[in-house]
Amino acid sequence: MDLQKYFRPEIVAMAPYKPGEQPGATKVIKLNTNESPYPPSPRVRDAILAASERLERYPDPLGTSFRNAAAGVLGVSPDQILCGNGSDDILTVLTRAFVGKGDRIRFPFPSYILYRVLAALQGAVSEEIPFDSHFQLTDRFFQPDPNLKLVYIPNPNSPSGTLIDPETILRLARQLDCPVVVDEAYVDFAPRSCVDLIAQDPRILVTRTLSKSYALAGLRFGYLVAHPSVIEILRKVKDSYNTDAISIAGATAAISDQTWLRANVSRMNQTRERMVGALSGLGFQVTPSNANFLWCTRTDRPVEPIYAALKSNGILVRYMNYPPWGDGLRISVGTDSEIDAMLVILESILRV
Repeated sequence: MDLQKYFRPEIVAMAPYKPGEQPGATKVIKLNTNESPYPPSPRVRDAILAASERLERYPDPLGTSFRNAAAGVLGVSPDQILCGNGSDDILTVLTRAFVGKGDRIRFPFPSYILYRVLAALQGAVSEEIPFDSHFQLTDRFFQPDPNLKLVYIPNPNSPSGTLIDPETILRLARQLDCPVVVDEAYVDFAPRSCVDLIAQDPRILVTRTLSKSYALAGLRFGYLVAHPSVIEILRKVKDSYNTDAISIAGATAAISDQTWLRANVSRMNQTRERMVGALSGLGFQVTPSNANFLWCTRTDRPVEPIYAALKSNGILVRYMNYPPWGDGLRISVGTDSEIDAMLVILESILRV
């Protein structure tokens, strides 16, 4: 029996999103999915334990405790925040809300490949416009299009870790007649955010996650910051209970501990800068990063065999290939001891 015939043709034809490898119980040094190498704020565990005593009740569908805490941190109103099951859930809600079959979604290339998947799910057209050589937007990205319904700007970008300045994003929003989503999954490692732009142009929407800087990748919690009228309509689109009681409690405790966040980010950024010097010394071209990872390329030898050799030695990094752009290794910031071990193995591989 051909069961494929019952699916929408767009679903059958689309390529699935491929997340980074998760090794399970195998002991490895894991530098491939941009997680924090350190545990979250101690407040998170206490909050989760307290929430676990009330699991017979449905969670707050709006995550009010988190919205209140996050609003205080960001200097916005709680009515400007929508909670989600990770920022990927928020991106899905946005795409469902703004984009229909045959519409266009614009995003830079290379960047987060989930945008392409979300477009395919809607039967929409992905308009992937290449960055320039410095991972900045070209003039083509600013061209209006009546069929353009949504723009995604990962900022900092993955895999490069590069940043587009807020002034450029504001100019983009004012030239295009559609919402511009600034995906700030890694912004806590960067010097500036675009949240303040929402007050200048309500078509700018900012997504955030607690998976990276707050060390809560396993909890799955993200959120959107936008104009209150945008949030009000998007509540119609999200699942009724898209965040559970455990995640709301843990996320609220995490974002309330800004002292822990600043210390964690500072420690990881220091390690990142040390990695830049060490990897450059081993012959890699390392793109200056504002995230918790580095994009590393080479012109003297292919990098895929380096990835495979690291993996065979119990070190996972991410090999990524973007034809015709090229390929490279995206290496997450780990603990200092993990990075030291990776560098020792890497040096031995490169000597062969």
